[in-house]
Amino acid sequence: MSTHENLSFSVENFSGKVRLFPLPNLVLFPHVMQPLHIFEPRYRDLLEDALKDDRLIAMAVLEPGWEADYEGRPPLYPIACLGRVASYHCLEDGTYNVLLLGVRRIRLIRELDAIGSFREAKAELCEDYCPPHLAAELGVLHRKLRTAFQKILPTMPGAEEQLGQLLGGDLSLGVLTDVIGYMLDIDIRQKEVLLAQTDVCLRSELLLKHLSAVSGSLQAAAASGFPPQFSAN
Repeated sequence: MSTHENLSFSVENFSGKVRLFPLPNLVLFPHVMQPLHIFEPRYRDLLEDALKDDRLIAMAVLEPGWEADYEGRPPLYPIACLGRVASYHCLEDGTYNVLLLGVRRIRLIRELDAIGSFREAKAELCEDYCPPHLAAELGVLHRKLRTAFQKILPTMPGAEEQLGQLLGGDLSLGVLTDVIGYMLDIDIRQKEVLLAQTDVCLRSELLLKHLSAVSGSLQAAAASGFPPQFSAN
């Protein structure tokens, strides 16, 4: 199978049944690549099942309080991200290193009775949209987001050059919001709110508020002289 085929996603062939890989501290967004180390036996089973079939895995987020029932079926946030396995490597100990590409937002409709060791659910695709009366604002929002994010890029070591090139490309507003939402260092629940918002204009406005807060914090830190310069000794 070619790399292009590994990354493709067919809406027509989507069965509506998803394998659930829930984590408490990761929100995957469409259009971004996420490295994963899969070691728990149930999630190794999940990956192997996906590789034999459609290569699709739904990255869901555990709701607060999951610690009391992690091995069972703790509640999940209803909006998740469907990912497709782009590449994988099986290590000597039977664990896997995986690259997962986010392909679509999904809404979890109901969890299915367990057949194997991992959880599954019925889900529907969630498509981005923009209210017709705001279509003229897309370009303005795109420029505002790109400018605001470029201001904080210097604080992201190793990512500035790569993301700078990406931001200079011809990204749609929806893709741009997803890339920034994924990269931004904000609370997991705030990221989940961004993932759940299918109105691209509203998602852009939410991101602009987060970026403004981050930029303000950086300016305040610079004005206070913190962190201090290292001495020459």
